Amino acid sequence: MDIFCKIIKGDIPSYTVYEDDIVKVILDVNPKSDGHSLVIPKKHYKDLFDIPSDALNYVMEISKKISKILMDKLGCDGITLMENNGISQEVKHFHLHIIPVYEDKNISKVEDVYERIKH
Repeated sequence: MDIFCKIIKGDIPSYTVYEDDIVKVILDVNPKSDGHSLVIPKKHYKDLFDIPSDALNYVMEISKKISKILMDKLGCDGITLMENNGISQEVKHFHLHIIPVYEDKNISKVEDVYERIKH
């Protein structure tokens, strides 16, 4: 069982910023920027080539919603969406990175960012 399956199951704690029956969105614990989030389908799909189109479309819908929240609450200057496959994929469970981009490159503690964006 990979780390994301364990997080979804509740065996490993996470900074959850959104969750429904299909996906869980968490803050990355090793962020590239404040608000760096991961959209993770609850059903295990290995990668882009394994995930069905309807699930992929839903991940994108949620990514759009979370990106708007991050822009509103954190004031980032842009958003990068990133997804890795094959050798560049560290965890073999499909996930989409939402990486806010700032002119100011400072990175805060994950706990502090969570306090700023939680509902």
